[in-house]
Amino acid sequence: MARSRVIILNGVGSVGKSSTARALQTLTAQPFLHMSMDAFIDMLPPRMLGDPDGLVFESTVDEGVTTVTIRTGPVFERVMSGMRRAIAAMAAQGANIIVDDVMLATEAQEYRSLLADFAPKFVGLFAPLDLLERRERDRGDRMPGLARWQYKRVHQGVAYDLEIDTSAITPIQSAQIIRDAFDL
Repeated sequence: MARSRVIILNGVGSVGKSSTARALQTLTAQPFLHMSMDAFIDMLPPRMLGDPDGLVFESTVDEGVTTVTIRTGPVFERVMSGMRRAIAAMAAQGANIIVDDVMLATEAQEYRSLLADFAPKFVGLFAPLDLLERRERDRGDRMPGLARWQYKRVHQGVAYDLEIDTSAITPIQSAQIIRDAFDL
């Protein structure tokens, strides 16, 4: 059996990770599963959203600018750690995987450790903050200010095999870049 391929997309919310992952699924020669952080968050009982043991979004306004701070508790941390282990387990069973995550350097290191046998490819998706905030507003399913909080944190200390600016290209174009870069 051929070794599983794992592509990890990281970036601020509204940068285009999910759209790029879905587009990449249509372009790859082999089938790829799309495993998304959002799907694992959706597994949480609703009472864990807003609970200090789960996931808390705290909105603040400073000089007229809204920022949403994210606070995580032990229940949420176990879910996210479980997600990374589930991805490793699926890869161990031969599945090719596109991971759609919003991660910091510590989570990236855990992925590298868990997926070392599969030589995962890390792809950073970037866009200017003003565009991310506009996409966030236009989507209507994100809290305004979330992108602002994530913007200076998400890519800090994370090494990428490929970086893509999504501000002027479509998700299918991003997917084509990824496919071609890693011969998928």
